[in-house]
Amino acid sequence: MRAYMFYGPGDLRLEDIEPEKAGPGEVAVEIHAAATCGTDLKSYRRGHPTLFPTLPARFGHEFSGYVSEVGEGVTKFKVGDRVVAANTCPCGSCWACTIGEESLCENLSYLNGGFAEQIVIPANIVARNTYQIPDTLPFEAAAPLEPLSTVVHGMAMSGIKLGDTVVVNGAGPIGQMYVRLAQLRGATVISADRSAGRLAQAEQAGAIATVNLTGLETPAECAAAIREVTPFGRGADVAIEAVGLPEVWEQTWQCLRPGGTAVMFGGPKAGSTFSVDAVAMHYKEYKMVGVYHHAPRYVQIAVKLLSSGQFDGMTLCTEVRPLEALVESLEDMSKGIGSKYILKP
Repeated sequence: MRAYMFYGPGDLRLEDIEPEKAGPGEVAVEIHAAATCGTDLKSYRRGHPTLFPTLPARFGHEFSGYVSEVGEGVTKFKVGDRVVAANTCPCGSCWACTIGEESLCENLSYLNGGFAEQIVIPANIVARNTYQIPDTLPFEAAAPLEPLSTVVHGMAMSGIKLGDTVVVNGAGPIGQMYVRLAQLRGATVISADRSAGRLAQAEQAGAIATVNLTGLETPAECAAAIREVTPFGRGADVAIEAVGLPEVWEQTWQCLRPGGTAVMFGGPKAGSTFSVDAVAMHYKEYKMVGVYHHAPRYVQIAVKLLSSGQFDGMTLCTEVRPLEALVESLEDMSKGIGSKYILKP
């Protein structure tokens, strides 16, 4: 079968490899849609500290398809089922798992290999993080399950409630997901970005106002422009960072009203730092929360959102392309051309 192998930064190769067999507790899936994401781009550019313990390695983690084989002991699925799976599973027994913070699991197991014709899902992910999807849900719309699950996690940490004013800094796929889910909670959402194209997508996602930050340099200048469109210029009840740059982290807390909450979602590169005004933090009672990854309960919610149509995964798709177009698609993403591509093996 054809599968992409990652040999190191900038080195992705589409190769013919032997298909895997489903072992005890495992299922094999014939992939019908695989989605690109920002993590794929970052990994392609500079590798990843946890996704690829050895090289070469299979590549890609957002996919959906048909079950083509079930391993011994599997009763949850049968051949022909339409399924989607998360890319990880917590161990359930480390200190983080036992206190309910499974996204911080010390023994998180990973699944890579979505950019291929077939993949075998490990037994623990089959048991806890794989779901059957209805015939009404296209494979292309189901494939972005993983990033939606992380945004569901962020929503759970945000405290967003009916009537809140929410600022989403960043209008890429993650930012668009936050716009839609915050709107589902009854919030009024403002989107800020430097791309007119992405801001137009944020408007389609439900943002009632957009702020183009082009030409503004400092976090303070950007935050001031954003606060102008909040009620009475006071700032946001909740501000979300969906970019992964330290300067946007600073911009995000500066968007807040007194007593507001900043959700720091985007993952910066190693060694990044950002500054907080300690006096403002004290006297204005700002709250800040970091958000990483997902947990099975958030994956379950994301599947329900996709299956019910409350969240349309196709709204994130720039274009459907053949599997051979992976590197081209990643390069387009790096140039700001499109946001998320669906590849069809």
